[in-house]
Amino acid sequence: MLPLDSGLAFDPPRDSEFFDALPSRPGVVRIAMREPAAEPYLVRTADIRRAAERLLRPPEPGSRRLNLREVAARFDYRATGSKFEQSLAMYAQAKIDFPRRYRDLMRLRPPALLKVNLGNDYPRCYVTRRIRGDGGFYFGPFPSRRAADTFAEGFLDLFKTRRCQIKIRRDPSFPGCIYSEMKMCLAPCFAGCTQEEYDAEAARMVEGLATSGASLIESLEREREAASEALDFERAAALHKRVEKVEAALRGLPELVRRIDYLDAVVLTRAAEEKTILVFPVRAGIVSPPIFLRFTEMSSGPRSVETLLRGELEPPAPAAVAGEANSAASQNWRDNFALHRAAPELPEHLALLSRWFYSKPREGEIFFRDDAWPYRRILRACSRLLSGGAPQDSAAPAAAPPSSSNPDAGAPRQKINAKRKVN
Repeated sequence: MLPLDSGLAFDPPRDSEFFDALPSRPGVVRIAMREPAAEPYLVRTADIRRAAERLLRPPEPGSRRLNLREVAARFDYRATGSKFEQSLAMYAQAKIDFPRRYRDLMRLRPPALLKVNLGNDYPRCYVTRRIRGDGGFYFGPFPSRRAADTFAEGFLDLFKTRRCQIKIRRDPSFPGCIYSEMKMCLAPCFAGCTQEEYDAEAARMVEGLATSGASLIESLEREREAASEALDFERAAALHKRVEKVEAALRGLPELVRRIDYLDAVVLTRAAEEKTILVFPVRAGIVSPPIFLRFTEMSSGPRSVETLLRGELEPPAPAAVAGEANSAASQNWRDNFALHRAAPELPEHLALLSRWFYSKPREGEIFFRDDAWPYRRILRACSRLLSGGAPQDSAAPAAAPPSSSNPDAGAPRQKINAKRKVN
């Protein structure tokens, strides 16, 4: 995705010329060893030249700091303009050098999601960190499991779907659970409802998640207006309170949290090149290679920035990359929301994206595609980033993840020693 595009052979007798040729910029560094069987050293740093001097200069007498001067053969690097670009470059190189343990080196943990197991006759919604193309419905990513649990608890109170993990046998002698006693579940466990009734309630729940509550609010508002026109003010007041309850359950929901196979966005960050913006398309949760907007070249070119973006963003994402989203309506509502195929790298890309989105402060801006791409807002964001102005977040995150899962938001220099596993 983002290769290390610069490199120099390391010759100890000519180290002064070597250090002078390196930039003092943030980036990702890879040091190859003279021994072919030796693993390379991979690190991300706030200053490429300073990292090279620390690792490759003659060591001080008695120093116990890591020094690779006697074993290093080549120094490859990529200068980066943002922590998001740095993380993606590090991720791409770590997958090549350490295919078995790059997830541990990058501290990549799949983010928390809500899943509805549509393959079950009586679906339920629960929190998970696993994404599979098993026909389930996935909603997220959340900043933490606690945030996902908190949202699910409030949102599921709006519906009467089950929350138990038992196998439904429809046994009238089954005592049921506390939710059925509180009339918060249709109780399919003791045949308290028909299969069709539960299916309709589960469809309402999934559609409510897929639209981030919009379908539920619109339905309640239509009922409220009809009750008002019929002069049934008592019912209208009850429906109004229910609308307020739905809005309270959705309040504070980050804009990144949405149906996974419909998670289409662009992330804008500054590049290492002067007057250049990187546009990272996100299609169905997969981060694609960036689009380079070099404004020094475009100022005199015939093609406008918006035309360039339209040409890159409008074509649909390949099914093998973005996963399989059901665009055609099906007679079975489950098929319209099911994820039947998920790219193997989808959990890792969601982890990188959510780590950046929920970081504080967050470098760059993000814009989501709903009905269409907001090209005008994207262009204004490019102007802000080039001028160094404060970004205008399209959505404020509800909470930041803990620092242990967010190394980019910590110290100014975050490095990974390829010879030592980071827990």
